[in-house]
Amino acid sequence: MNAHRITSESDLQTALTIRHTVFVLGQNVPADLENDAHDRTDATHYLALADDGTPCGAARWRVTENGVKLERFAVLADYRNQQAGAALLRQVLQDVQAAHPQATVYLNAQLPAVRFYERHGFEKVGEMFEEGGLQHCKMVWQRS
Repeated sequence: MNAHRITSESDLQTALTIRHTVFVLGQNVPADLENDAHDRTDATHYLALADDGTPCGAARWRVTENGVKLERFAVLADYRNQQAGAALLRQVLQDVQAAHPQATVYLNAQLPAVRFYERHGFEKVGEMFEEGGLQHCKMVWQRS
């Protein structure tokens, strides 16, 4: 598995399709919450590829008033637990650290993903909350 920053419209469309499959079809997140203006304005997008080159995951990050927010991590069901999410997260963190070395890096993790992010250096902060009909925890990256 590997991941790269998206630089083409076709890759962005692929990433948006993956997110739609995971969030809207798979988790019943309303489509108007899944897609927002950040997709076309200020977000940096990523695509994960399986070893055979098949697109299987997507993510994005953007600068906010609170630091750098990682968002929309999605891996197609057939590719989960095969390191696609880890490849995405590694590439995103590498690029964010290079671009914004002093920024706070944070995300809102769905409850089933909390342990995944903890294994990659994130810590929970604050109380659990609902977003898009799903329970989340805010997590902040503890740079090593």
